[in-house]
Amino acid sequence: MWRSAMMSAVWRWQGLALMTVSIVVSIWLAATGQLILYIHPRYVLFTVIMAVIGLAFVVASFLPRATHDHDERPSGTGAILSGIATAATLTLAATLMVLPPATLSSATADQRGINTTGVRTDGASVDDVASATDAAVASFTVLDWASLLRQTSDVAFYDSKPASVVGFITRHPDDPDNMFYLSRFVITCCAVDAQPIGLPVYLENWEGAFSVDEWVAVDGGFRANPSRQGTQPIVLVPADIQVTEQPTEPYLY
Repeated sequence: MWRSAMMSAVWRWQGLALMTVSIVVSIWLAATGQLILYIHPRYVLFTVIMAVIGLAFVVASFLPRATHDHDERPSGTGAILSGIATAATLTLAATLMVLPPATLSSATADQRGINTTGVRTDGASVDDVASATDAAVASFTVLDWASLLRQTSDVAFYDSKPASVVGFITRHPDDPDNMFYLSRFVITCCAVDAQPIGLPVYLENWEGAFSVDEWVAVDGGFRANPSRQGTQPIVLVPADIQVTEQPTEPYLY
């Protein structure tokens, strides 16, 4: 009898324990500034608020309550599945808290296809950028330039418009020895829907100085593609390129 009662108590509180773990991990990631590696920043506050509300419900659930004789613990299969779910949840929570979160990499970019769906044209138009100030142009990100490259391939348009951008290196399939994509991920909601975008960069024998997935800061200008194998008409030609730290917010929105 006592064993049955003890097991019933264990199964009764198991769901609350798992919920508590999930809530604590979410709040911890938000407090350490790492939640943005999983969701869009605009959802961080909402997530924290809901986590706090959920924590309040969990605390309330631990208050004394009436017991019911008909409480039953799961039967064989249900117990096994519940145990697996518990182990998986606790393992995931421990991993998130112990191991530093990693951003999406070039492998994901290659799998999802660079510039297939992540480039938007709802930003500044070609006409707007033609009259933009130097300060405005200097603030353009990989996403801004990728959007412009999709709108026009007129080399003259890019004259006197130097780029200063940061991203990670992904191989370019056209001429992998002399070209690479300076890449970033664009997030609409969370990392699950992240789409890779990239600027084609021409740098002969780039692997002699840099490696795939390395974050670099590139200063340069857009020129006609000098690669005989390249199919993209315009590329970014670096005047200076340096290895840099991954940005605090590695994704673009």
